[in-house]
Amino acid sequence: MHADASIPALPCVELESTLAFYGLLGFDVTYKQRTPNPYAATRRGGAHLHFFGLKGLDPAAAFSTCLIIVDEVEGLHERFASALREQYGKLPLRGVPRITRMRTGQSRFTIVDPSGNSVIFIRRDEPSGHGDDGQEPQSVLAKALKTARRLRDFKNDDASAAKVLDVALKKPEAGTVAERARACLARAELAVVLNDAPRAKSLLGELDALTLSKSERGSLQDERESLERLLLRA
Repeated sequence: MHADASIPALPCVELESTLAFYGLLGFDVTYKQRTPNPYAATRRGGAHLHFFGLKGLDPAAAFSTCLIIVDEVEGLHERFASALREQYGKLPLRGVPRITRMRTGQSRFTIVDPSGNSVIFIRRDEPSGHGDDGQEPQSVLAKALKTARRLRDFKNDDASAAKVLDVALKKPEAGTVAERARACLARAELAVVLNDAPRAKSLLGELDALTLSKSERGSLQDERESLERLLLRA
């Protein structure tokens, strides 16, 4: 007896370009028809996505979403990013299509396809509460970092995440020096994506001016290097 299965059917502006996009991500077309209505089925491993043509669909106003549970996300994100960078000449981080950024330890990321559909890839062993429902943050900066992370990673609302961090960073006694460093780095990354490279460089200057231990600064190194790569492509 086979287990029940659920397969999302997502709207698309145009079938061929949609299938070409998902082909970049390793999805194979298993069925396609043009008439009487455009419809196609795709598959990547155990993940199935179906698509149907929808006249008048505005990708900028689309909100269809589905989740795909996978064994790991960091390597998958890198493979997707490489394919998209090769296709578009740069990593598409804004508009449609786009891919959200990936940080070390992150448990999910989102692909937004040319029709505005969001496909969220989630690591199978993602901790309950997305990994931040352990000890409740106490300081203003720690609370802001948690809120900004959820806005950035799960709602894909970079502008709101930036505002939350801006408010916290304006307060002189908002948290520890290490928390301020993490907030500066997180806000700088958002500045790059929001097309504000000067602000990102200013925040990195603030980060460099902070008095941190060698281990504290070392813990930020991977994110710092990732941000500098983003700045080079900005």
